[in-house]
Amino acid sequence: MFTGSHSHGQGHETTFAQVVADKLGHAASRSVEILHGDTDKMPLGMGTYGSRSLAVGGTAMVKAADKVIAKGKKIAAHLLEASEADIEFSNGEFKVAGTDRKKTFGEVALTAYVPHNYPLDKLEPGLKETAFYDPTNFTFPAGTYVCEVEVDAETGVVHIEKFTAVGRLRQRGQPDDRRGPGARRPGAGHRPGAARRLRLQRGRPARHRQLHGLCDAARRRPAALRRGDVRARPAPHNPLGVKGCGEAGAIGSPAAVINAVTDALWPLGVRDVPMPLAPFTVWKTLQAAKKR
Repeated sequence: MFTGSHSHGQGHETTFAQVVADKLGHAASRSVEILHGDTDKMPLGMGTYGSRSLAVGGTAMVKAADKVIAKGKKIAAHLLEASEADIEFSNGEFKVAGTDRKKTFGEVALTAYVPHNYPLDKLEPGLKETAFYDPTNFTFPAGTYVCEVEVDAETGVVHIEKFTAVGRLRQRGQPDDRRGPGARRPGAGHRPGAARRLRLQRGRPARHRQLHGLCDAARRRPAALRRGDVRARPAPHNPLGVKGCGEAGAIGSPAAVINAVTDALWPLGVRDVPMPLAPFTVWKTLQAAKKR
């Protein structure tokens, strides 16, 4: 499978192989090879951005696989001496409906490329197809986030009592299917900590500045994350029902935490609380509100 969707660390090779294997009925680790980022082999490559790779690139793969299956049915019908309308494809096999007569995908592919017994008057040899996909509508990564906090007005310490994330996201297509909401849960868990600890180093030349807190932000405990409400539902705008999820937990969750703290301190005159929510920052914000 050649694709113009290029990975830079997201694990596309695994996910894309799962998509193709699911369509063609093969074990992804043994039968599917994903080739990406090679402009000598692909006519166009847009890389990856905006959580588009599986929703757009993955859908193009599905459409190409559908074309391969459609041609495979014609070849299988010839080999099995049956009507094309009676050929069914499932689990890597072309079968005559209602019988035990069948041909494997490999047998059909071999016939396509070594056409000794082939309907040359009807079909061109080979089993190679190309598909492009331009979505009719967009998916969006963020969902709905609800955060409940308790703030110690004397010290500025913020305690996150409960954090809930709800969004439209389908599990199929994620490398970690069996353990629940793959990338969404750690993303949603990390960003509340980022809201509390993430900061840009100031007071130094620009070339020496760096973002602090990505590795040591105050993340929630795994037990707390498991209590979160993270629901998976198919996205409606592509045949896979998928959407990008790597950014989902990282977009709305910091704002939910900041808004929760601001709401908690609103009766004390606070109208905005800056990130990061270090105790001293919250305490200074409270002191400034008291002076107004």
